[in-house]
Amino acid sequence: MIDFELRPEDDDEGVKVVNATALVPRRWLWLKGVGLFWLFVGLMVYIQTGALTIPDTDGYYHIKMGWLIRQEGIKPDFPWLPLTILNEEAYTNHHLLYHLYLALFATTDPVVDGGAALVRGAKVATVLLPALAFVAVWWLLQGQKVPAAAAFALALFALSSAFLFRMNMVRAQSLSLLLLVLALHWLLQGRYGWLIPLGFVYVWAYNAFPLLLVVAGLYAAATLLLERRLVWQAVVYPLIGISLGLIINPYFPQNISFILSHLGPKIGGLETPVGNEWYPYETWTLVQNSGYALLAFVLGALAWGWQEKRPDKAIFIAFGLAVFFAFLLFKSRRFVEYFPAFALIFLAFAAAPILTAWKVQRPRLAPYLPVILLALLLWPVYQTVREARLSLGSTRPPDLYAAAALWLHEEAPPGAMVFQTDWDDFTRLFFYNHRLIYTVGLDPTYLELADAERYQLWVEITRGRVPHPGQIIGEQFAAAYVFSDLEHRAFMNQAATDPYLQEIYRDQYAVIYAVLSPIRQPE
Repeated sequence: MIDFELRPEDDDEGVKVVNATALVPRRWLWLKGVGLFWLFVGLMVYIQTGALTIPDTDGYYHIKMGWLIRQEGIKPDFPWLPLTILNEEAYTNHHLLYHLYLALFATTDPVVDGGAALVRGAKVATVLLPALAFVAVWWLLQGQKVPAAAAFALALFALSSAFLFRMNMVRAQSLSLLLLVLALHWLLQGRYGWLIPLGFVYVWAYNAFPLLLVVAGLYAAATLLLERRLVWQAVVYPLIGISLGLIINPYFPQNISFILSHLGPKIGGLETPVGNEWYPYETWTLVQNSGYALLAFVLGALAWGWQEKRPDKAIFIAFGLAVFFAFLLFKSRRFVEYFPAFALIFLAFAAAPILTAWKVQRPRLAPYLPVILLALLLWPVYQTVREARLSLGSTRPPDLYAAAALWLHEEAPPGAMVFQTDWDDFTRLFFYNHRLIYTVGLDPTYLELADAERYQLWVEITRGRVPHPGQIIGEQFAAAYVFSDLEHRAFMNQAATDPYLQEIYRDQYAVIYAVLSPIRQPE
């Protein structure tokens, strides 16, 4: 027996009618959703296989944490960054739920197979989450009766190569997008109770959970403005879920102080150089990698302006979210992981009344609307997916630092400190060798927040401004080894004449020095 979902609408005279898509078999919707999921997985696999290895630096850390959780349980010890605010006593895993997900795919220590199994597991895990997020967008559009919702969902692959690149990173942003889309769907459906568990899950998954309050706040503001109703549940329920997620947490209460320390420098401005993702795109670069997303926003605005009726609440909210994420994108390129999706949602909501009217006026052509939209999407999807795949293929070589890190695994005693000349080398070193500890990693501000003087000394040494730095490295950083890529030539020139540094390893990517000065535990 097939269940049907009746979706009545009011016509212009207030009479209840059933539109052309009113009788929708629920079973067919489920089959359609599953089919879209596997289509999206296939496209993500094509993009992901453009790179032989993990395409982003932080992905090495995330999949290795999944492996450690698989080996040691939900809260493994974290001794690897003792000089930072992520020291063993204060460490907070603000990607805990995401790491638990990755643990399902993290099977083998890189020492055994050079990292092949973890890389493969990371790639499998990564293609599933964005595909699920894109299906959630389809579900949202379907719930709002957008004609050809599946075609609009497929358009997510046409909007921005940078967006697809970030969706294919081994990071939690695709999970974050999924949760935000679910939140918007449940808000528009009036199912506020679901926002409590969603808020809880968001906190455990990713520290971008304040974005949930932005979505909820926009919904509440739009309802108050357009319907003169105060929907307090829309804000209070996600706030309850977030509060529970912060308090009922294996890392409470240090998770609170970590969030304030981590987000504070990003919100207040970036004086300390951090990853490129925190800086804005140049204007023309943004146009090149996200031009279709910008066009979607413009077309949504035109479609909304075309309508003569009073503002629709769903369109109003989608517009507000698109503007909000556009503002964040102009401030930091990392928010390209949100803006294209919400620009498309805004376009779909704004175009829905126009497309519905077109179907009524041209009933013979109405069944072909999805085909027409798909035809319009063929070239943009091909172009954008191809550019995203090429972008992944242009990332760092798959064997970068692998030989050096595995050599350290064999030669260095467990627990020895490694001084790195670049903070973002930590993730790859940690991926291949978790028996050692490291000076700085994941974010340079973590060292600066723990000890500003030591951080500044690290900067001066790595830039080659400290003559004969070996003794200071041994005494101030308790390091037994120095690891450097071959681009830090100023430091390498100092090391070449330093009696306290002895080169013991070199390959085409990196050099390792033994620190010969007495090692003292830093005060």
